[in-house]
Amino acid sequence: MSATLDLEKGCTVDELLHGCIEAFDNEGKVRDPQLVRMFLMMHPWYIPSSELAAKLLQIYQESRGSENSSLPVKTCHLVRYWVSAFPAEFDLNPELAEQIKELKELLGREGSRRHSNLIDIESVPTYKWKRQVTQRHPVAQKKRKMSLLFDHLESGELAEHLTHLEYCSFSKILFQDYHSFVMHGCTVDNPILERFITLFNSVSQWIQLMVLSKPTAQQRAQVITRFVMVAQRLLHLQNFNTLMAVIGGLGHSSISRLKETHSFVSPETTKVWESLLELLSSAGNYSRYRRCFAECVGFKFPILGVHLKDLVAVHVALPDWLDRTHSRLNGNKMQQLFSILSDLAMVQSIRPPFEANPDLLNLLMVSLDQYQTEEEIYQLSLQREPRNKSTPSSPTFSNPPPQPVMIEEWASVPKPKPDQAVVRKHIEKMVESVFRNFDVDGDGNISQEEFQIIRNNFPYLCKFGDLDENQDGCISREEMVSYFMKSSLELNGKMGFIHNFNETTFLRPVACRHCKGLIIGLYKQGLKCRACGVNCHKQCRDLLSVECRKRTKSVSLDGSVSLPARSFSFSLPRPGRTSLRHTEIQEEDVQAGEDGVFDEKL
Repeated sequence: MSATLDLEKGCTVDELLHGCIEAFDNEGKVRDPQLVRMFLMMHPWYIPSSELAAKLLQIYQESRGSENSSLPVKTCHLVRYWVSAFPAEFDLNPELAEQIKELKELLGREGSRRHSNLIDIESVPTYKWKRQVTQRHPVAQKKRKMSLLFDHLESGELAEHLTHLEYCSFSKILFQDYHSFVMHGCTVDNPILERFITLFNSVSQWIQLMVLSKPTAQQRAQVITRFVMVAQRLLHLQNFNTLMAVIGGLGHSSISRLKETHSFVSPETTKVWESLLELLSSAGNYSRYRRCFAECVGFKFPILGVHLKDLVAVHVALPDWLDRTHSRLNGNKMQQLFSILSDLAMVQSIRPPFEANPDLLNLLMVSLDQYQTEEEIYQLSLQREPRNKSTPSSPTFSNPPPQPVMIEEWASVPKPKPDQAVVRKHIEKMVESVFRNFDVDGDGNISQEEFQIIRNNFPYLCKFGDLDENQDGCISREEMVSYFMKSSLELNGKMGFIHNFNETTFLRPVACRHCKGLIIGLYKQGLKCRACGVNCHKQCRDLLSVECRKRTKSVSLDGSVSLPARSFSFSLPRPGRTSLRHTEIQEEDVQAGEDGVFDEKL
């Protein structure tokens, strides 16, 4: 730190700003880069960026006639450093960018060409693509055999692709997102951080569904064993965030209560599981995890929830200012927050040491796109192993299986008559995704072998012959579309493609699911589905082709009950589905708990 500043005792913003200017020499070399970087990163806690830019312009103008002839060029060097070190701030803040452009133009008019050339605001890259929460589109690549259950993947390959997904999402988080979260205590108006938390929670929920998808206790134990192996690989990859999500999913109450299932898990697997639980224990403020993470070198991925907790704890415990007049800022708080944020920023600079298959990443995102509630998952767990009863692996007369759920129980509200054009549009998109991911040989047809891969992922597929209308031994796109259209008619539109929309007044900004634009207005701005909660503009109602997800169980045409269906629409989770709820965080700890989800006090 600069010898003229004592941050422990506090200082004014002007003193800190002048200390940063004096940290440069006439050639632009920085004698105290840590001070400069810390102030430029942390200044929004104490002064708006536009006000800081105005101060720099004022200092430059006043220094033109002062005895300190080096002050103008040093001020320009600080502006140059600010633009080059934090370009996203200028791209996402047009007002700030205009102020810096005005400064550059002023220097040009006054004939200070050397000073003007130091400020290169025009070369700031765009970060708007990072801020857009858009649908993912599959990338054409070499075909491979896949299923949404991922039974064909090695544990290491699955761990690597989960890591790649988390890293790509994490890399889009900027300093402004952390600042917004800490200042507001929630993810309101912070879609990038909310999307990352949604991904974390989706992994945890997906693992629960993968375990509960198996009908017998022995099969469920095999899935648990496999995901413990995935967790081992994640630890080897130094990906602690996804490791926490996996452990949270396996330790969730819907899985931990399955006593019969756990009786088939081997002692070796149980030992590995217990060691991972011990590593991620919250005891001592996650002391074991922190020690292990600090010892890692190269690529490493932190548990974001733990570090968000640290940010909130420091912000709540220490005041921004050391006096009531808000003249002396708290240098100790600034240093602690800067240390945490610098560690998170450093993680983004090192890419994972492996490549990922884009086609597999898209398929994995589809599988993670779950819409089951905690209650629905727990009810499924009770079906697998009822309370106080040992559920045999196969049904017997003494313990008959539950009766199938009637189709009328799918929705709690009546649905309008389906528009067959909308239904067909959705079905064609779904069928196209099936062929893109499961037509292994690329011949434009689904063979019997390929059909078996996807058979259990669709609630309406019964037999191969039901779709193979011309009995030529393969299923064409037209035959699959025709089958789903017939199924929709037989089920009287209850396949879930039609929404029950209601005019709604939104109390906070929400995005339209079709066009991704904000639904703006004061009263009854848009439409909201009563069944699944999807939002859209009134003018986008007939264009929306996203399936209504309000289903607790999938019912096939023969009346059998299966797991909730998976949609092949490549879409992001609904806004507001994260478990980090939009409530204010005061002195409470923020931590990742046994359920493996982010919220205030898990």
